[in-house]
Amino acid sequence: MSTQIHPQSIVEDGAQLGEGVVVEAFAMVGRNAIIGDDTIIRHHATVEGKVILGKANEIHPYSLIGGLTHDLKFSGGEPALQIGDRNTFREYCTAHVATNDQNKTLIGSDNTFLAYSHVAHDCIVGDNLIMSSHSALGGHVIVADHVNIGWGVGVHQFCRLGRNCMVSACSKLVQDVAPFMLADGSPAEVRSINKVGMERNGFTKEQIDVAKGVFRTVYRGDLNRKQAIDYLENDFEFKTDKITLEIIDFTKNSDRGLA
Repeated sequence: MSTQIHPQSIVEDGAQLGEGVVVEAFAMVGRNAIIGDDTIIRHHATVEGKVILGKANEIHPYSLIGGLTHDLKFSGGEPALQIGDRNTFREYCTAHVATNDQNKTLIGSDNTFLAYSHVAHDCIVGDNLIMSSHSALGGHVIVADHVNIGWGVGVHQFCRLGRNCMVSACSKLVQDVAPFMLADGSPAEVRSINKVGMERNGFTKEQIDVAKGVFRTVYRGDLNRKQAIDYLENDFEFKTDKITLEIIDFTKNSDRGLA
């Protein structure tokens, strides 16, 4: 399929468009953009700044991909936004470049960003994220694979979201969420494991039971955080299980502390 550029769109000189790219009416593609094969840029959408888009992405009307950082420390240069394949950005989404020259905001593949969601400067987003409408990631947030962010969630700068975790709608997240956990509230607290998310992603009953055991130890027992980790490393029945080890490693490397 050949590239299709509507005559009422704007594609600036210097933009690089792959095979099968579609640019609809009133869309705008900036001169520094690199658009991968089979990507669709819907009407009134904008791709500007130093943006590298992979293949088969779809950008819906009024989204702004590659907008300048909101960070007041920006001092010029060409920070970038790099995006993988098969992502969907629904209406009015925004995803910003990094703050410092030559740095990148990174978004992986197979993610779905619903209307009005926002990815700020210097975030690192993995694969298979579902980010609901009106939710926002502050700067430098790190999101692992298969995360679910509910409607209207606000994630504080520098927070980390572990693999297969979920943050429920309308939550205010100011600390890290460990893998496989579900956080809810304002400020958000871990309430349970993300059982439904784990089931949908093919985890076995035995693996889910391990996550439940870790949850009870860390969040519902009488041990403080250090004692809980010591117990998981030395006395927990499933101390060598990959899920246990992943949560231990995440917790030890948490700078903001666990929600």
